[in-house]
Amino acid sequence: MTSDSPNTMGRFNIPPVTALAQVDREKIYQWINELSSPETRENALLELSKKRESVPDLAPMLWHSFGTIAALLQEIVNIYPSINPPTLTAHQSNRVCNALALLQCVASHPETRSAFLAAHIPLFLYPFLHTVSKTRPFEYLRLTSLGVIGALVKTDEQEVINFLLTTEIIPLCLRIMESGSELSKTVATFILQKILLDDTGLAYICQTYERFSHVAMILGKMVLQLSKEPSARLLKHVVRCYLRLSDNPRAREALRQCLPDQLKDTTFAQVLKDDTTTKRWLAQLVKNLQEGQVTDPRGIPLPPQ
Repeated sequence: MTSDSPNTMGRFNIPPVTALAQVDREKIYQWINELSSPETRENALLELSKKRESVPDLAPMLWHSFGTIAALLQEIVNIYPSINPPTLTAHQSNRVCNALALLQCVASHPETRSAFLAAHIPLFLYPFLHTVSKTRPFEYLRLTSLGVIGALVKTDEQEVINFLLTTEIIPLCLRIMESGSELSKTVATFILQKILLDDTGLAYICQTYERFSHVAMILGKMVLQLSKEPSARLLKHVVRCYLRLSDNPRAREALRQCLPDQLKDTTFAQVLKDDTTTKRWLAQLVKNLQEGQVTDPRGIPLPPQ
């Protein structure tokens, strides 16, 4: 917006472009240019990652500027030797996570998302999701990498789900859901939830018994763990995954046998006392599993024939 349209700015309460804002913009251009040079890249990564929330068109600027995406991918590839054997330092982790933050910005912007997927850039992050070291640098690396995938699925775009289903993201998320930190588990479960909420994703997971049983087994382990160490936020995503699985007839039949008892009794009553949404989902899940079930005259479900 130019400074010669005061009426429009007044209506939206947008201040005119000030000299300071112009200087800031010049700094953004300068930092983007500095990404291309290894000598100036580290500081530029840090500064741009701080500004990514406040510059709405940063993603197109990064994507369309010469050599920038190649520089960000170089930052990622440079870390590969430090993940096996696991020697990643806090400094290395912080630096690559600044590069990942800029890629997340590109992944979530509507103008650059399709090109980001077409270039298969998420695949460069999968080696980080394969890591199992529990040190803080690795936890931070996994969490930030999951954040990029989370930003993609948050858009509810069909092309995102179609792309992810051609990759190994589901087993990678399941492994983190089983053994990651609580925050990593939450983001990984959110990604699985978003895949399941898409009809193609639900059909894919319920297509074979192996896929469904792997998902159900990990969700079951998580419920057991949550009964010992409750987390309302994580439980919410787990319940939503179960509820969505119950929309598939074959999965619903299997869930009647394998839904954890903790979701049927009062185990989580205290955790969910103020969470009306998750309580409603849980009630709907139990209702879905009861509907169409054959019972004998005493109201006891009969085993499947």
